[in-house]
Amino acid sequence: MRRISRLVLCLIAFSALFLLWPDAARTQEIQIKLAPNLGVENFSGRVYVFFTSGQSEPRNGPNWFRPEPIISLDVSNWTPEKTVTLTPETPGLLKFPRDVDFSSLVGQSAQAVVRLNPWERTVGTGPGNAYSDVSELSEQEVTLLTVDKIVPPVEVAKNDRVHVVELKSQLLSDFHQRPVSLKASVVVPEDYDQNPDKRYPVIYEIPGFGGTYRYGWNRLLAPPTNTDGVSFIKVMLDPECPLGHHVFANSENNGPWGDALVEELIPEIDRRFRTDAREYGRFLTGHSSGGWSSLWLQVAYPEVFGGVWSTSPDPVDFRDFQRINLYQPGENMFTDQYGKRRPLARMKGQILIWYNDFSDMEYVLGPGGQLHSFEAVFSPRGDDGNPLPLWDRKTGEIDTSVAETWKKYDISLILKEDWSDLSPHLNGKIHVFMGDVDNFYLEGATVLLDETLDGLGSDAEVTLFKGRDHMNLFQGGLHQRIDQQIADQYRKFQNQ
Repeated sequence: MRRISRLVLCLIAFSALFLLWPDAARTQEIQIKLAPNLGVENFSGRVYVFFTSGQSEPRNGPNWFRPEPIISLDVSNWTPEKTVTLTPETPGLLKFPRDVDFSSLVGQSAQAVVRLNPWERTVGTGPGNAYSDVSELSEQEVTLLTVDKIVPPVEVAKNDRVHVVELKSQLLSDFHQRPVSLKASVVVPEDYDQNPDKRYPVIYEIPGFGGTYRYGWNRLLAPPTNTDGVSFIKVMLDPECPLGHHVFANSENNGPWGDALVEELIPEIDRRFRTDAREYGRFLTGHSSGGWSSLWLQVAYPEVFGGVWSTSPDPVDFRDFQRINLYQPGENMFTDQYGKRRPLARMKGQILIWYNDFSDMEYVLGPGGQLHSFEAVFSPRGDDGNPLPLWDRKTGEIDTSVAETWKKYDISLILKEDWSDLSPHLNGKIHVFMGDVDNFYLEGATVLLDETLDGLGSDAEVTLFKGRDHMNLFQGGLHQRIDQQIADQYRKFQNQ
C-alpha cells in the first residue's frame, strides 16, 4: 500500500511538472480566420503572420536593417468557414529566420495579413490586402487572429502645382492580359500659369526601391537652385510593379516598361503640359534603383533624352554585383571564395545585413522584394511562369547559365560592345555620382563602369565622393550641382 502511495505521489508530481512546461505538454498554435465582412468567398494565395517586440503594427515591417520574425503559408480554396492553423509542424510553413522557434515568440505582438491584391508589391501595407488586429502571442495553446480589415488606397495630395497623370498602357495591358496603368506626378514651376506661351524642359526622376510616383513632392516643389532663370517641369515616375522595381527596362517578366514610358506616357505628358518636347528638353535623374533606371533609359533610348544624372545606381557592371562576379564559375551569393558570409549592407563600417538572411526574408515574403526584383527584370521567364532564379535559395549557388542571360542588362558591357553606335548620341550626356563607401557595396560596379568609359574615350562624368555613402551622398550640395548642370545642358542646346 505504501509502495502504491509513493507511485501515485510521483505520478502527481511528474504531471504537475509536465503541465508547468508548456512546450512539453502542447504545441504552440496560431489560428487565422477570414472574416465574412471582407466578401472573400474563396482565396488561394499567401497568408502571413508578422511579429514585433516593438510598439508599431507588425504588418508595417519588415525593417531591412532590423527585420523581425515572419511566418507564411500558401493556402488554397480558403473560405470564411475554414480556419488556417499554423504550428511548427505545419507542412509548407515558411519561417524567417529559418530556425525561429514559436516558443521564442511568446509575448510578442502578432498580426495576420492576407495578400488579397496580387498586383501590389508590398504585403502588410499594400492597398487591397487584408489584415487582423494586433494580438500578443499567447502562452496558451491557441492564439486567434481574425482578418477583417482592408488596407485602403493611398491618395495623392494634389494642389495647383501637383498633377497626377494616369494612363492605361496598351503595351503593358496587352502583355499582362489585364489593365495596367502608367502613373506619374507632374509638378509645374511656380511661374507656369503666368507664362501661357512658354514651354518648359522636363526632368524625369525615378525613385529608388519602394518609391512611387507619390515620392518626394516637397523636394520637387522647391525651385531648382543656381539655374540662372531656367525653370523645369518635374515628373516623378512610378517604378513599382507586382514583382518589385521594374526599372523601366523591357523584360520577359514585367513587360515593356521602357517602351511604354517612351511611346505612351511621355507623349501624354507632352500633350497635357507645355513641355519642350525635344531631345534636349528631357533629362533623367534617379537614386539607387532609380539611379540604375535613369542610366538604363539614357543608354537604351539615347536620342530621346538629353542627359542623365544618376546617383548611387544599383550594379551597373555585373562583374561586381555587390562584390559578386556573376560571370565567374563557382561564385556563391551567400559566401565568398573563402567560405565567409557575404555582407549585403553596412553602416559606418558595421555590417547590418548578410546576403543569406536577406534572401531568406524575401523568400518568406514572396515576390516583390529587392533581390527578387533583379531576377524579375534580368532573368528569362521559366516554364512555370516565374523568373528563372539566379541563385539557389538554400545554398546560394549561382546558376551561371542564368547569369549569362543577364548580360543584355549589363550597362557597362552594353556600352563596351555597342559604343561605336552609341557614342555619337551619348556625348556629354552621362553623369554618375557614387560614394566610395556605399552602404550596399555598389561602388565597385561604378568603378568598373568608369574604367570601361575611360577606355572607350568617353567624356562621361563618373565621380566617387570620398567617405560618402548611399544615405549621405547629397550632403555638400550635390542636388545644387545637378540642378546647375542640367540647366547648363539645356541652355547649351536651347537655340538649336
